[in-house]
Amino acid sequence: MPNIKSAKKELRKGKKRQAYNTKVKTELKNLIKKSKKAIAGKDATAKDLVAQTLKVLDKAAQKGVIKKNTRDRKKSRLHQALNKSSK
Repeated sequence: MPNIKSAKKELRKGKKRQAYNTKVKTELKNLIKKSKKAIAGKDATAKDLVAQTLKVLDKAAQKGVIKKNTRDRKKSRLHQALNKSSK
C-alpha cells in the first residue's frame, strides 16, 4: 500500500482505468463473437453487427484500450469473413 498521497491517488485512478478497460474489452470480445456467428450462419443482421463491431474497435483504439495494429487486424479479418460469406 502506498504511503504518499499522490501514489494513493494513482492507485485509485489505475483501478478505475482497469475497470473501464476490462468492460470495453469484454464488450468487444462479445461483439466479435456475435459477428462471427452471424457471418457463419449467413444471418441477415451480420452486416449491421459487423458495422457496430468496427465502430467499437475504432473507439477502443482511440481511447488506448487496444493498439491500432490490433484494431486493424481484427477489422481486416472481419471484413474478409463478411466478404467471403456474401459471395
